[in-house]
Amino acid sequence: MQNNLTDCFGHPKGLFLLFGTEMWERFSYYAMRALLVLYLVDQVRAEGGGLGWAHASALRLYGTFTMLVYVTPLIGGWLADNWLGQRTAILAGAVLMALGQFCLALPHHWFASPLPAFYSGLALLVLGNGLFKPNISTMVGDLYSATDTRRDSAFTVFYLGINAGMFLAGIAVGITIDAFGYQQNGELVRNYQAGFLLAGVGMLLALLLQLSLAKPMLGSIGTEPAARKARRLQPQHSAALTKTEIDRLKVLLIMGLFTIIFWAGFEQAGGLMNIYADRFTDRSVGNWQINPTYFQSLNPLFILIFAPLMAVLWLKLGKAEPNSPLKFALGLLLLGIGFLFMVGASLQYSADTKASLWWLVFAYLFFTLGELCLSPIGLALVCRLAPLRVVSLLMGAWYLFLAAANKLAGLIGALLDTGDTDNEQQMVTNALAIFSGFSLTAILAAILLYLLADKLVYWMHGKA
Repeated sequence: MQNNLTDCFGHPKGLFLLFGTEMWERFSYYAMRALLVLYLVDQVRAEGGGLGWAHASALRLYGTFTMLVYVTPLIGGWLADNWLGQRTAILAGAVLMALGQFCLALPHHWFASPLPAFYSGLALLVLGNGLFKPNISTMVGDLYSATDTRRDSAFTVFYLGINAGMFLAGIAVGITIDAFGYQQNGELVRNYQAGFLLAGVGMLLALLLQLSLAKPMLGSIGTEPAARKARRLQPQHSAALTKTEIDRLKVLLIMGLFTIIFWAGFEQAGGLMNIYADRFTDRSVGNWQINPTYFQSLNPLFILIFAPLMAVLWLKLGKAEPNSPLKFALGLLLLGIGFLFMVGASLQYSADTKASLWWLVFAYLFFTLGELCLSPIGLALVCRLAPLRVVSLLMGAWYLFLAAANKLAGLIGALLDTGDTDNEQQMVTNALAIFSGFSLTAILAAILLYLLADKLVYWMHGKA
């Protein structure tokens, strides 16, 4: 940590630059994510309309795309550790992602087929994200010394930046696609390209923040590749892993497997639950029809409300604070409870009665509380347990667990489709089975992790 760069509200000033950069990058990503499945299944093929895909095909592509978003950080982390340094990797990633969003924003009528621009945009987003994601998270950890107790709190603050961007994205992109849409046969055609353009602007803002403020607020942090830095600071250190390091890596592996269960359920938000909100939920509030993308802002809204409270709670508990495995177990339990609300929504639905929007509100609330117990703690755990010489690489490896979870989420979500999009009752029955399965699995996983907690803490060797 560079002491001359501190302090602001008890944390290094650089934390708030990384907060702002991540906020606008997440705004960009989640604006696109909120639209992706809706864009794919929308049957209107005119300008601004969708691609008219089947629900199963759309959800499988969604799962593949989000899987790749979490695979490429392994490559990006290695490049940053060995060649680029974290700062250069972040800048290159931001440029690629901005280009990707602008490819998605290209109007359909410019091409004989919109698919080449569409796939090019997704490819650029995947590549750029691989350079950006692991390295900005690692830089948060680099702001603090190995013994600094503020690190968990810092990742929770950083998580606020992520979710401020997510909250703005769901609302702003929903307003944009409606405001720039048009009427056809008495129905509003959403302008998805306008939404993708808005996402590209958000990515440019993240890039500008890094270009203008990184040097004064971060100093030399992130400029030197981590492997080179490790060789300089520990020139006699063997490349082989020690017994302690192997034990800590075992903890990361086991916690990562439980992370797959959590995120496979949580990531239904952008796929299955997005379709559920659009087709099977009563979104009327008086005379106003809520855009389904607005539900994507519930999770970040709840995080903005509860993350500061959670950060204070961990500090107030002091020595009574639960260790990392117990926090993970609590997160899984809360996810399981959240899916019980979606079970309630599916049981309420009938041919004459759509599900109340409050089922989704409470589901997202419990998903969020679970996320706050698991996600920022997981990032902090990687920084705490990973050997310095491979920290960005292992941050990328941690995202492989999320990659597996996202692919699994897409495959499971695709079970919603019956092949007959007019058979809504059967689709809801399928959704009920999916929600019930996730609830049971998450609760059982929480119990198992609770039983394993003491052994995992022992393997952490004082870094729980």
